[in-house]
Amino acid sequence: MRTKTLKKNKINVVTLGCSKNVYDSEVLMGQLKANNKEVVHEEEGNIVVINTCGFIANAKEESVNTILEYVQKKEDGVVDKVFVTGCLSERYKPDLQKEIPNVDEYFGTSELPGLLKALGADYKHELIGERLTTTPKNYAYLKIAEGCDRPCSFCAIPIMRGKHKSKSIEDLVTESEKLAAKGVKELILIAQDLTYYGLDLYKKRNLAELLEALVKIEGIEWIRLHYAFPAGFPMDVLDVMNREPKVCNYLDIPLQHISDRILKSMRRGTTEAKTTKLLQEFRATVPEMTIRTTLIVGYPGETEEDFETLKNWVIAMRFERLGCFTYSHEENTHAFSLVDDVPEETKQERANIIMEIQSQISWELNQKKVGETFRCIIDRKEGNYFIGRTEFDSPDVDNEVLIDAAKHYVKQGEFVNVKITEAADFDLYGEPV
Repeated sequence: MRTKTLKKNKINVVTLGCSKNVYDSEVLMGQLKANNKEVVHEEEGNIVVINTCGFIANAKEESVNTILEYVQKKEDGVVDKVFVTGCLSERYKPDLQKEIPNVDEYFGTSELPGLLKALGADYKHELIGERLTTTPKNYAYLKIAEGCDRPCSFCAIPIMRGKHKSKSIEDLVTESEKLAAKGVKELILIAQDLTYYGLDLYKKRNLAELLEALVKIEGIEWIRLHYAFPAGFPMDVLDVMNREPKVCNYLDIPLQHISDRILKSMRRGTTEAKTTKLLQEFRATVPEMTIRTTLIVGYPGETEEDFETLKNWVIAMRFERLGCFTYSHEENTHAFSLVDDVPEETKQERANIIMEIQSQISWELNQKKVGETFRCIIDRKEGNYFIGRTEFDSPDVDNEVLIDAAKHYVKQGEFVNVKITEAADFDLYGEPV
């Protein structure tokens, strides 16, 4: 009697979008592994889960194209099932079900138990901090809160992620200890808004206290802060940064614009004067601090005068790290009621001008580093170079330190002292000492 062989399913998780999505994919994979499922990240698998991004037009397009690509593979018999989760799915589920019906099931951002059930797995509540990390082994993202309570006019995140919800310090310490046990040396703290951390749980902004708890974890050597909001920033965080060598002198604080007229329309709850004062306080309290920010150009009603104000301010502030995006007109946001009146061409032109200014500033700041020695973490080897970072650089978005692999050997995942021999706009070249 012939027996039918049961094909073992392999689940391939595909991640699009930001570091918060990377984190969610890792949690999903950790749950699947605990259910004895075979799971891979962006490799071949007969069951595919696409974790989508729905933030701005380009990201939505990439997500839709990825879904279509895997639906085609399903039709060709290359994969058996396609599931879609994440922000795009949360935001546009009815439209997606109608337009791309050949997806097996769509899930929103808070429907992990349902997704697991569809994959033949149970949601295990006891798995605090159990994740299959997809980043190089030396660093991992630590999501300290979900959602956002801010009313920013241009942003669709509250629609997709809901209200701000902090995780407890105890749970975050448990999760970080497990990461440290796996060899993680750098924690990158992420949330839609770090500034708000703890207000819902502890009735006060509690980021400093969280940092005090995390620095005690053995094996963790760097702690980096991403995505703080300027209004209401807890200044006691700066004292911890100064006092604790493990907390990197680094802060990612998206400021979006500086013209008072635009800030008001954006509903940012701050002004040019307040923002400039805040940055001056940062630099006075932590002189070594590297500040990363992101800006939006081409917001509805942005005049040449508003743009000039922004441009001159970027020149004056000399940010160590800066990214610039063109405004994306998003339905169901407050700004959607405004006329998207800045032509695409003008938006792009303005973004290019800002990035040109920034690349000159970055080049000048980098030249000052030539001859200096920095402690670097080595993330990977690429081509003829080992690629590392200083404490002033976050993975994927910031400067990198390149070490010639033909002349020097350094170990991935280890800290190395590197003397800088040469500097370009965004990269440093150096030799281990």
